[in-house]
Amino acid sequence: MKSTLGFYGGVGSVTGANFLLDTGKMAILVDCGLVQGEKFAPEINAAPFVYDPPHIDVLLVTHAHADHIGRIAKLVKDGFRGIIYSTTPTKALANIMLRDALKVMAYEHERYGYEMLYDATDVDAALELWKTVNYHETINLPDEVSFYYSDAGHILGSGMVHLMRAGKVIIFTGDIGNVPQPLLAPPEIPKDYDYMVMESVYGDRLHEQVAERTALLAHYIEQTQKKNGTLIIPAFSLERTQGMLFEINNLIESGTLPTIPVFLDSPLAIAVTDIYRQFTHYLSPAIQKQIKDGDDIFDFSGLSFTHTMKESREIESVKGAKIIIAGSGMSHGGRIRHHEQIYLGDSNATVLLVGYQAAGSLGRLLQDGAKKVTIDGRVIKLRAQIAQIQGYSGHADRDQLIHLVSEGGEKAKQIFVTMGEERSSLFLTQRLRDYLGVNATVPNLNDEVEIDF
Repeated sequence: MKSTLGFYGGVGSVTGANFLLDTGKMAILVDCGLVQGEKFAPEINAAPFVYDPPHIDVLLVTHAHADHIGRIAKLVKDGFRGIIYSTTPTKALANIMLRDALKVMAYEHERYGYEMLYDATDVDAALELWKTVNYHETINLPDEVSFYYSDAGHILGSGMVHLMRAGKVIIFTGDIGNVPQPLLAPPEIPKDYDYMVMESVYGDRLHEQVAERTALLAHYIEQTQKKNGTLIIPAFSLERTQGMLFEINNLIESGTLPTIPVFLDSPLAIAVTDIYRQFTHYLSPAIQKQIKDGDDIFDFSGLSFTHTMKESREIESVKGAKIIIAGSGMSHGGRIRHHEQIYLGDSNATVLLVGYQAAGSLGRLLQDGAKKVTIDGRVIKLRAQIAQIQGYSGHADRDQLIHLVSEGGEKAKQIFVTMGEERSSLFLTQRLRDYLGVNATVPNLNDEVEIDF
């Protein structure tokens, strides 16, 4: 049997995941995400879908990051009435992520005239269509198709999609977790598949600081305390923030570091943390044991949650050493930009980057050594230290991605390398070919490939 696989996003770019498997009788979409960080992202996100949303039967969501779910409500607005599937934590997280995105869109609509992609009624309609499943729970679809999720180890509830039909298997990895993660178990290694659509965010790089990341975090906190300065951590509200809280919790409660004021300055991250508290059984066994033994891993001496803008503004008046964790992780929006306006010109401040910084984002400019930046029209000369810990990445690195394929891809007919910048995807593709003898390719945007499925 033949099917068509379409690559309508997440190609030549880390963000905007959007893949369509059409069996002729079933149109199955995997992820429907926002393009982020690019100059023309607002126009790309507002553009009509290449396919006809009313003709999509099923949407399978790998996880709740915006670059995988951010256009789902637009899909519904444009006529999609099929079934949406994900794990239970993914749906819970998507609910708050999509509603928070509405606030950002409203601000950007008013300030820059960007188009509103959807409204609250579209989010409500999407959630009405949304069903949840457990890991390894097989769901039967029409046209002899079935699927299940395995644990991708990337964020809470993240899953790889295993689609099956007439003895053939295609896997969509979504984002694959780094090993080890502070809170999650390692990704499961998929086996015995014919095709794979895999991510390649770090397809050309290694996370060299994984073993020493906690020590590095402690170093930057100690340095901040000695200087009576400010440590600013732009962190993604989903997963990275919770990992940071867990690490700081352990450093303080173990006595490794003295108590320091820590401000979680993100209503979205606070709401996400509440979801993590609800679904602790999705965390790694070691974390579950730590919680069962009585440690509230998201609460420690010195930690404050700042819900309101008034509370956020008051952080500046707190004297002495302090840590501010705020979104967004790439500094392209959110409260972090206010703090960076204040502290980027302060030689006693440190901005600590702990996640991927997309090309074109403010975070990437800082990472690449910019001497001055413009934030909301204000030009700021950098005096703050810019530091980075790569080991906290939520994505598997080059060798982990190769290992994933080497351990289970013996019978694979083709690997499609996606969701990475061009150089990362091409580098990983060549490694898979040279080291494993795998038929790996990098599709172009809007490519449609016929496969035996």
